Amino acid sequence: MDKTRKTKTVTRKRSARPVNEEPRVATRTATPVARPPESRGKYVYCIIQATRPLQFGPIGIGAEPAEVQTVNHEGIAAVFSDTPVEIFDATRENVLAHERVNEAVMRQHTVIPMSFGTVFKTREDIVELLRGAHGAFSDVLAKMEDKLEFGLKVLWDRDVIIQEIEREDEDIQRLKKEISSQKGSTYFARMQYGRLVDAALQARSERGVADIFEQLRSVSVASRANKPIGDKMIMNAAFLVARDREGAFDAKVKQVGSQYENMTFKYTGPWPPYNFVNIRLKLERAK
Repeated sequence: MDKTRKTKTVTRKRSARPVNEEPRVATRTATPVARPPESRGKYVYCIIQATRPLQFGPIGIGAEPAEVQTVNHEGIAAVFSDTPVEIFDATRENVLAHERVNEAVMRQHTVIPMSFGTVFKTREDIVELLRGAHGAFSDVLAKMEDKLEFGLKVLWDRDVIIQEIEREDEDIQRLKKEISSQKGSTYFARMQYGRLVDAALQARSERGVADIFEQLRSVSVASRANKPIGDKMIMNAAFLVARDREGAFDAKVKQVGSQYENMTFKYTGPWPPYNFVNIRLKLERAK
């Protein structure tokens, strides 16, 4: 499953997944066994719909990946693995392990992703969570059924865009010539030039972002705009896409990217719907 996909104009490059190998996981029904006394914590990855206990294989977080399985309660289940009761550092290895489990589970199930580092003391504590938030979990699972999240970032080369603006805007052309030819102080001309360029950049960015959102509306269920990062990024968005529309979304991103010659489209996914699930839970860290 490709996670990072880059589109610049009409060319798309797909990079390898951010882990060495995609885990081959088959969901199977858990065989009831006698449970030893619980001395370890329970690391919870996500919530799914399930009417019977399931196992996903030894793919859990930790130096020696533990068996990933479910705790069930009235039609929903928490996907977890045994782990030491500790606070997990958000290292690359740990975060990728957390994501790896969610990716494996989401191939066959709709998931509500839990925050990284969610650890409970006992199975009974997890059941209490499922019981207390059963209504909220069931509602979100129904709304997110067979839906995936994709991230889309759009970047531009600011200097290249400024050159385009200078060629197209007569007032900016005039000020640039005035600054280059003037022998005395150019302070006020440079201030005015800077204001005009900033305004033109802002307007062009807003038009482009609005157009991209509009064109992707037909192949997505919902979208969310997040704050851009850095000077080059003008769009940082998440899109909720129906599972059977993944190919259509992929093709549409490529088509839209081909319309913007001087912009780079980077999109990632599919992911669990991180940006579209908002369940506030009162959790205490295991101690």
